[in-house]
Amino acid sequence: MLAPPFTSPRDVTREVGAKGFAALSPEGLSEVAGVSARELAALRASWDSLPPDPHLRDGGRYRRRRHACFVVDGDAMETVPHRAHWQPLEYNALHGGFERWFEPVTPEVLAAPAWRSILVELSRLASSIGGERPWFVEAHQFRIDTEGGIGRPTPEGAHRDGVDFVFVTLVDRRGVKGGETRVFDADGPKGLRFTMTEPWTTLVIDDSRILHESTPLLPIAEEGHRDTLVLTMRRDGFQGPPRT
Repeated sequence: MLAPPFTSPRDVTREVGAKGFAALSPEGLSEVAGVSARELAALRASWDSLPPDPHLRDGGRYRRRRHACFVVDGDAMETVPHRAHWQPLEYNALHGGFERWFEPVTPEVLAAPAWRSILVELSRLASSIGGERPWFVEAHQFRIDTEGGIGRPTPEGAHRDGVDFVFVTLVDRRGVKGGETRVFDADGPKGLRFTMTEPWTTLVIDDSRILHESTPLLPIAEEGHRDTLVLTMRRDGFQGPPRT
């Protein structure tokens, strides 16, 4: 397995500007977010209670998920009323074009200081790359398991999300092989592949320039899963169905 090409926190803005993506080590995320490894680890147990994703169109039962939305403006973070997740078909041919309602992130997680720090400080990082502004943030807690034999982190394949920035943080990984991260230039053949194995490794993606995907997971133990926190940030409001 190829290790991620880690970038120091002070160089992330430059690296994303130059290449369209960068990877933070667990220590790098702690530095950027201003939280300790212990505070981050305290969030991990909440992934054990994620409900099944009811919208998988490939017939699978390998994904569990919670979802919440926020507006982050500098140090201010507002949790918005629970809403559907929606993507246009041009960005997600498998699951786009209809409203997907997921169970909300629990109040206990929303109240955790580390949760707020991650969202506020990664939004600040987005502003350092894309200009200071309020960010419309969608947070997804994912668990991909191998109970049925194969788990697919990105069943839609290599894709963009139709936002400005995507942050993919590995929270836990055990009992699986595969799950290789692949990033590609949206307008060219250049790409890179690596496997995130250390919890709290974080991939920063300029969604306007980079396609991304993760390869399927195969079990190597009786119980296997890969947990991630995915944040998408958009400058012009949340995505939603076209107004008629």
